[in-house]
Amino acid sequence: MTLEADPEAQAAQSALSAQPAKSGATVTPARFDAVRVLGILTYAVGLAAYMYFGGLPRQGYQVVIILWLATVAWDVRRPVQEHLAFIRDWWPPFLVLLVYLYSRGISDDLGIFSVHFTEPIEADRWLFGGTLPTEFLQQHLCGVPCRQSLTPAWYDVVLTTVYYSHFFAALAIGAFLWKRNRDEWVYYMRRYLTIISLSVVCYMVYPMAPPWMAARDGYLTDDVARITGRGWFDLTASASSTDTAHQNVSAIGNQVAAMPSLHSALAIFIAWWVIARFTNPWRWTVLLYPASMLFSLVYYAEHYVVDEIAGGLLVALVLPCWAWWERRRRQRFSTT
Repeated sequence: MTLEADPEAQAAQSALSAQPAKSGATVTPARFDAVRVLGILTYAVGLAAYMYFGGLPRQGYQVVIILWLATVAWDVRRPVQEHLAFIRDWWPPFLVLLVYLYSRGISDDLGIFSVHFTEPIEADRWLFGGTLPTEFLQQHLCGVPCRQSLTPAWYDVVLTTVYYSHFFAALAIGAFLWKRNRDEWVYYMRRYLTIISLSVVCYMVYPMAPPWMAARDGYLTDDVARITGRGWFDLTASASSTDTAHQNVSAIGNQVAAMPSLHSALAIFIAWWVIARFTNPWRWTVLLYPASMLFSLVYYAEHYVVDEIAGGLLVALVLPCWAWWERRRRQRFSTT
């Protein structure tokens, strides 16, 4: 199943639209939908006020609520039951995202697993011949020592934007599919939820400190810093300091949810979905998204390369498993 229109039908439609209207034909102008426009404007004002007073949404469950309100604003005249259907269909991802938020507390309450610091450092240095990629990138792109207060370069703005897109990109695609194609939404969300759920299990049984935390606690040189929000410091109107700008961008919750990298896994998943579901040659440019995401995570000291490899392996495990299950299910129903 694809989401794109038939190219031949598109060509035929273009040809028809290019022809002059026949004499005496009545052309019905597009009706201005004042109710929809009012709903969208109300939503936009409310969202702007929320972000001004509460900051940028940084948790998945917040984004789910925002997307639900967006669907309500778009079709505000729909029956209440249809708007509530979103909550009925989206409670599984909402619940999983809440568990992810509190997975650090769950792991701590178990009292079994301690936070790992040294293994990923050793793994990255082994992969890169003794050089730690985060240290190398910050030395060459940020400075020594690297600090949030340093003037951001143009690539910091781009990379901070890419990093923040993680919090809404995958969910926004899901919300669009929920409105337009429920079968495709099920196909997409099965894989999305499996990736999230397996990641949460890993975070609880193998809590691991990211590079910025390892530097803070003395496992790395203090020249390494968490500079995730650096690119938006000059662009964040409500920021009165570099710390505020960073807080407006960086995630809260489980700070040792690093192995595997969920940022990497979802960026790779989005790229796979676009490439697999569309046929336009330009679809391959979507690979720039995971490439820039993975680069930003290492540069900003959010993840090690080994975390990103684990995220990619997770996607490589989930996708064929679901494809196999769906293929077996189709075969079973075709024989009954």
